[in-house]
Amino acid sequence: YAGASGFLLKDAPPQELVTAVRVVAAGDALLAPSVTRRLIEDFAQRPRLDRQAPQAPSPLTTRESEVLLLLAQGLSNARIAEQLTVSEATAKTHVSHVLEKLDLPDRIQAVIYSYETGLIQPAPRTPPPQSDG
Repeated sequence: YAGASGFLLKDAPPQELVTAVRVVAAGDALLAPSVTRRLIEDFAQRPRLDRQAPQAPSPLTTRESEVLLLLAQGLSNARIAEQLTVSEATAKTHVSHVLEKLDLPDRIQAVIYSYETGLIQPAPRTPPPQSDG
């Protein structure tokens, strides 16, 4: 199996890099939240060609719905745990349950699912600043 399991921006602080290495070593994938947002916003802006409408989600608990929303924002398990005031192991369990119930292979697909089902909306694109020259 060859390929990238995580992407960080080159200006990521050292602690974020250490955390990312640990996340990937534990078998999880990781994308910097800003990269995730840009990737998904770009994806969401594309015309919906022959994509099938997503099926109704399996019932998620209230906590799992919160976790899905945080996943959709590109948060790592550590950040999800921080936001929900739970242990990282508990956050990882919630993420696993969300993926299992929605029959999604990974957290990237959970982000895409969140956009496709309207759980979150892409931010409107702002035009680049005009130069004076």
